Amino acid sequence: MKGKIMKKNLSKTICVIFVALIAMSMMSICAFADGDVAGAIEGTWKSASGQIKQVVNNVVFPVIDLILAVFFFAKLGLAYFDYRKSGHFEWAPPAILFACLVFTLTAPMYVWTIINI
Repeated sequence: MKGKIMKKNLSKTICVIFVALIAMSMMSICAFADGDVAGAIEGTWKSASGQIKQVVNNVVFPVIDLILAVFFFAKLGLAYFDYRKSGHFEWAPPAILFACLVFTLTAPMYVWTIINI
């Protein structure tokens, strides 16, 4: 009985693999491009790079700045409470978050020259 079930499961697995291979071979065709493919890609990139730059400057950097500012002030508050409890102020975590915040606040001024857009 157990051998019959194993053979049935094995035959189902082989059938599924065979159908998947046939479907994959039917969907894979070679495509040959005529003309200037590199020029088309460069033209698309030139038209899209302005939009990408605008979205990153107006959405991505402000979101990162907001998250870092919240983390910075939260960490500063926690460091202050630790200072009141232990008498020792830990400067490293707030300083690292502040440096990251300054880095991302000033990034739109120089990041596009580094990427060459």
